[in-house]
Parts: sequence; C-alpha cells; structure tokens
Amino acid sequence: MRRRRPEKRIILPDTKYNDLSVAKFINYIMQNGKKGTAEKIFYGAMNIIENKTKTDGIKIFKKGIENVSPSVEVKSRRIGGATYQVPIEVPRNRAFYLAALWIINSSNNSSGKPMSEKLASELIAAANGDGGAIKKKEDTHRMADANKAFAHFR
Repeated sequence: MRRRRPEKRIILPDTKYNDLSVAKFINYIMQNGKKGTAEKIFYGAMNIIENKTKTDGIKIFKKGIENVSPSVEVKSRRIGGATYQVPIEVPRNRAFYLAALWIINSSNNSSGKPMSEKLASELIAAANGDGGAIKKKEDTHRMADANKAFAHFR
C-alpha cells in the first residue's frame, strides 16, 4: 500500500530579484546546507553575465532555463518481463528541475575557474542555444524520439 504524498514545502522568493525560480535555482546549487555560498555563486554569476552581455542577468537566466527545459523524456516501464523506455511528456516543474540540474552539472564539470564564472558562461551558452546543458536536452529528446514506437505503453 502506498503512503500519502508529502505536502509541498512553500519556498519564499529570493531577496534580490523577488523571484521564485531564482530561489529554487539557488537551492539546487546549494550543497551541505550552505545557502549563503550558493547565493554568492548565483549573484556573482548574474553580475558576470550583466558585465559580459550588457543585458539584464535575469533575462539571460530565464532564456537559458527555457532553452534547456525538455518537453519529453523516457521512463522505464516493465511490461511482461521486458523493460521498455517509454517516452512521456515532462511536467513544467520537472522540466525546470531538469534544466537547472543540467546547467549546474555542466558548469561543475568544467574546471579551473570559480563556480560563478562557470555558471555565468553556461547560462550565456544556454541562452544562445549551445553548451553542455543544451546537448543533454537534445540527447534526451533524441532518446524519446528513438523510442516513439513504445509510446502506446504510456
């Protein structure tokens, strides 16, 4: 028997931009409960973006997230002893989560620079439609496209 779903935690918008998605993104950056460090990284990245592109950092952030958000993904379904990769549509909150995760991971994977610089360059790349996170999204879409034949198992 399945237990009840845990209630969603209400998260407050961040202080600087008063934006919920920014607060969520900062929480995804955070490690070991160090929110101050995560905020420094994010706001540092925003300053770097504003200096490099001469546009609002939040606009670049939103565009980057929008470009990286996947519309379909594959989920493993076990049917009659065989496991199929079934393509499913991605709900909006999961799409944001995946986009944020891919951007953070691809900025973590490059080395030699401070995290805020890596994050800034990854967000700029995502907004321009290239970079590691965009590649990950395209791979996910390609995987879903290849397994379209199993869509009726949904």
